[in-house]
Amino acid sequence: MKRLLLAGLVVVVSVGLYLFQPWRLFTTVEVDEALPTSAPTTTSATTKPAAKPAPSTEVLATGAFRSHEHSTSGEARVLRLPDGSRVLRIENLRTSDGPDLRVWLSDQPVTGSWFNLDDGRWLELGELKGNKGNANYAIPASADLDRFTSVTIWCKRFKVSFGAASLVTA
Repeated sequence: MKRLLLAGLVVVVSVGLYLFQPWRLFTTVEVDEALPTSAPTTTSATTKPAAKPAPSTEVLATGAFRSHEHSTSGEARVLRLPDGSRVLRIENLRTSDGPDLRVWLSDQPVTGSWFNLDDGRWLELGELKGNKGNANYAIPASADLDRFTSVTIWCKRFKVSFGAASLVTA
């Protein structure tokens, strides 16, 4: 009987560790991608980002992150690059690391609560590249940016927003 209970406990603890990955509370993945001049083609870069967009890069929308389930800060900018492609640039991001984090554009407003961000339409731009630093996320040409008014760092596993920013047209 004790062996059966011990085996059950091992299974429960193993599943809990897999789902919650508590060590991620103490890890940091830092990324520092350069400001793009054309659509990003790779997921990593080591060059220092420019302080401001190149003159031919147009800023379409901006927003500051606010915390939801985890302390989150940083800025989001939607850019139109000289080649016509669009990119979501997240700068000075600071948030917790977590399992299965994604970057979403959403049509929902950013409030003090995150419960609405998956209610309407959303567009996943990819996995969060790092929970600290600067990163670029390509926006598909088919995306209607008039529809998407916010960006969120979304934990797909637990269906919560770590933080989000309202996108205000520049």
